[in-house]
Amino acid sequence: MNELVTTRIRSTATRLGLNHLPSQLDTFARRAEDNQMGYLEFLDLVLEEEAAVRDERRFRSALRLSKLPHHKTLDDYDFSFQPELDPRKIKDLATLSFIEDKGNAVLLGPPGVGKTHIAVALAVAACRAGYTVYFTTLDDMVRRLKAADAIGRLTSTLRTYLRPNVLVIDEVGYQPLERAEANLVFQVISKRYEKGSVILTSNKNFGEWAQVFSDEVLATAILDRLLHHCDVIPINGPSYRLKNRLAAITDTATVA
Repeated sequence: MNELVTTRIRSTATRLGLNHLPSQLDTFARRAEDNQMGYLEFLDLVLEEEAAVRDERRFRSALRLSKLPHHKTLDDYDFSFQPELDPRKIKDLATLSFIEDKGNAVLLGPPGVGKTHIAVALAVAACRAGYTVYFTTLDDMVRRLKAADAIGRLTSTLRTYLRPNVLVIDEVGYQPLERAEANLVFQVISKRYEKGSVILTSNKNFGEWAQVFSDEVLATAILDRLLHHCDVIPINGPSYRLKNRLAAITDTATVA
């Protein structure tokens, strides 16, 4: 390829924001020549490669902004260890149709069964699909909102939890809330109602939420909005963490 032409193409590509093309132009040209591509095929190759690089860059940025604790996927989840959990229900959620419909997903079960893993996996899939995501534990969210309310910045801090397409609220029920704290949670759920999706994990069944939120009326109001458009997935199996711990103990005992 003519050196002057390649220099001009690289310069034009940079001006157009096609940042992947300049460094890969020679490679693209060789592929086009080797495969005897026509002009339209070559253009399709360049644009597809550029789009793929941009999508991957956007995905990585979305993961960084999401504050997810890890980036595990459903491929990493051991469904065989939870035989009562129907994988089809989780795979249906992974189509993300509930996010498109601005619905919610709630994962219920005792500690260690993989609720957070599934919630994060759905969030990673949402990031890949172009949705904005934010992860928080209930305790962290309440703490931040209380601190913001105390200095008159509640409205601006609420936007952190209202802006994303998907809000993941982890560990609901591990610590009981005071009524004022429960009211902050109600504000988040109420303002997101039919405007954005919530993926929530809890170790308490819904009958125990009145104790979690220290007010039966508030708990009912939260559940009313949360469950109106919601997929509820109970996971009532053994703990992964306990399995690994017991395996380690058994190995130690065997060695001894």
